[in-house]
Amino acid sequence: MAGKVVFSTEPDELMVFDVGDRVEVYCDHDNEEGERIKGWLAGVVVQANDKMVAVQFQQNVYLTNGWMVPDRVLWCPQNAKQIRPARRRRRR
Repeated sequence: MAGKVVFSTEPDELMVFDVGDRVEVYCDHDNEEGERIKGWLAGVVVQANDKMVAVQFQQNVYLTNGWMVPDRVLWCPQNAKQIRPARRRRRR
């Protein structure tokens, strides 16, 4: 099997985000009641390159060590499991 690459599982599809994309990031943030929770939060991509993506939010977000991010912008790797395209919500 020289030259053949064998995977135990199929590689994940690489999602590439661009500036202006609506995304959701799994992070620590404040909910509508002002309580700190961990979950999916919608934001907008404000900067992106081949490896990293910066997402800006309307709510306060926190780093893993507990510090609040003053500009509400979190950086994530492009292929992180904690970022996904935003789900469209129906308008009533």
